[in-house]
Amino acid sequence: MLGCSLWGSAPPTLVGERRRRTVLLEGLLLVVVFPSWVLAQQLARCPESCICSEAARTVTCVNQNLTEVPQNLPHYVRNLVLTGNRISGLQPGTFFSEPPLELSHLNLSSNGLEWVGENALAGLPSLKQVDLSHNLLSSFSAAAFGNGSSPIEELDLSSSLSNASNVTLITELLQQRAFPNLRHLDLSNNHLLYLPADMFSSLPNLQHLNLHNNSLVGLYNMDFSNLHQLQSLNLSDNALKCLRNSTVFQLHRLLHLSSLDLSHNPWVCDCQIEDLVNWLKESDVIEAKETVKCSYPDEMRGRPLVTLNFSGLVCPAPTEDQTQLQTSYVFLGIVLALIGAIFLLVLYLNRKGIKKWIYNIRDACRDHMEGYHYSS
Repeated sequence: MLGCSLWGSAPPTLVGERRRRTVLLEGLLLVVVFPSWVLAQQLARCPESCICSEAARTVTCVNQNLTEVPQNLPHYVRNLVLTGNRISGLQPGTFFSEPPLELSHLNLSSNGLEWVGENALAGLPSLKQVDLSHNLLSSFSAAAFGNGSSPIEELDLSSSLSNASNVTLITELLQQRAFPNLRHLDLSNNHLLYLPADMFSSLPNLQHLNLHNNSLVGLYNMDFSNLHQLQSLNLSDNALKCLRNSTVFQLHRLLHLSSLDLSHNPWVCDCQIEDLVNWLKESDVIEAKETVKCSYPDEMRGRPLVTLNFSGLVCPAPTEDQTQLQTSYVFLGIVLALIGAIFLLVLYLNRKGIKKWIYNIRDACRDHMEGYHYSS
């Protein structure tokens, strides 16, 4: 029994050593694991007034009267929905975090958003889709997405401008060559009166462009030549009266264009619309051709352009205002010619005096130069 007792139990010193090692190991694990656990809990915390779903990787904060973007968003968020709040501006570095958020979809629509600062939408390397629709933008930094290349593929700016003149803000933004991957651009419902000629020249991969329900009266000098990948263009519900032959030619050369909507515009059906009519009849890319109708002259109102006979198209006679303008130009030319003739006549009558004056100046210059030569 004594032998069994001696061999069946470890020496007291060995047991104590093992216990000390176990305690030290547990303490070390606690020091290492606990801060990581706390950090994970903080990263996964859902902002107040928001609904979070880790399974769907979505944070939704809708109609909560938020005045700024929530801070410390969960690390798993890929879709952030902040619609219907009162976020009037985006500060520089709004989405900067460490590590960077892997946000791919951002919805800031219907916030009354008025301004977007420099780098406000930077620091999101996985961002693909941004919705800024139904806002009141009056200031938009050209460097809002950073100074480098942005991964964005879809940008919704429909009903987003406080004033049609703010189209220059969007033009400066798009011309930064920061959107090589942009494929969808929505500028509908902004009351735009015109488009700057090179507005889309830096969007080589743009596939879908929506300009529906603006107030565009023409596409004068508009450059579509760089939109090699464009597949759909919506120009419906504008104020277009005619497309110039150069514009029709550009659109015709877009090889990937498969959908063009020109419906519900007040087309003027005169001899200047022949090229557009020809294209309508020959092309399959134009949507709902029967809705592309004449608005002027009155006798052709409501007639689809595809049914027009060229023999019935006439060139409008100059209006009274145009005639008055031409008369004014002629009168101005006559007045300028008379002034020129009188000036020449005065020069001729005073030719001797002018000649003497020139000789005097020449002699004075000669005397001055000789005096300078002798003094030196």
